[in-house]
Amino acid sequence: MQFNQKHLLGLEDLTEGQITQILDTADNFKEVLGRKIKKVPALRGVTIANVFYEPSTRTKMSFELAEKRLSADIINFSKATSSVKKGETLRDTLENIKAMKVDIVVMRHESSGAHRFASEFLDCSIVNAGDGQHAHPTQGLLDMMTLRERWGTLRGKKVTIIGDIMHSRVARSNIWGLTKMGVEVTVCGPPTMMPVEVAKLGEGGVKLEYDLRKAISGADAINILRIQLERQKSKLFPSMREYFEVFGVSCDVLKSAPEGCLVLHPGPMNRGVEIAQEVADGDQSVILPQVANGVAVRMAVLFLIAGGTVEGDELN
Repeated sequence: MQFNQKHLLGLEDLTEGQITQILDTADNFKEVLGRKIKKVPALRGVTIANVFYEPSTRTKMSFELAEKRLSADIINFSKATSSVKKGETLRDTLENIKAMKVDIVVMRHESSGAHRFASEFLDCSIVNAGDGQHAHPTQGLLDMMTLRERWGTLRGKKVTIIGDIMHSRVARSNIWGLTKMGVEVTVCGPPTMMPVEVAKLGEGGVKLEYDLRKAISGADAINILRIQLERQKSKLFPSMREYFEVFGVSCDVLKSAPEGCLVLHPGPMNRGVEIAQEVADGDQSVILPQVANGVAVRMAVLFLIAGGTVEGDELN
């Protein structure tokens, strides 16, 4: 079946069927990644530009690896070594990249909405690798893939997202993706880090809870977010120590969740701030599987955006 989206700008743009199609395709690519030769010619002849205006470790590396596994041609852009330092605008940078006949632009930008702006004048496909506080769709997808692997289905499950909700594009993408897939979502964090519109996000909205133990008491999984100090314009909590005492997930706090509750974190982790070391490295943690699934999900997104299809187990 053809994936009828030219871009991936945010999960709010996708249907449940399209999200399922991406996850199913990612399952196929995960099998490829388990082979001795971890490469397919699916995107041979396709040129992809990785345009990162913000620092990134996991997202940038996994997109690059996904592109190489698909046999695509790659060019990399870094703000620190580009003409942006000389005053070049985002539009001019992207127009120049377009002139080089690039097929797909994978972009991370500090401004919310930068990708929608770019989609208005670029004729190539755009994949959102994170824009400001708005969205991080491939992170949401890899989180869902990780949970679906463990549960078999997402529908009817309960997930609690904990931490700096206000500044988190990961939280927003998770809320949109999970609620579309029939998951009940609860958000928990300091009132100063909770956006006023949060209860209306997603399909059918989300539950709001400020008591951490209550928030996780019925959760099948918890997704722990870091405090994004780089996005905060003022101090929103007294100290790191006090944050951990109230909203940090320790082994003792985790006892309030049902047995077998899964622990996710999009990274980078601040151990001892939002998550205890023992929880991050514990048996309930699926943090490293999240990273591994990021490559398969990004392979699936790039493959489908480029017009690829999957018939049975065959990639076409």
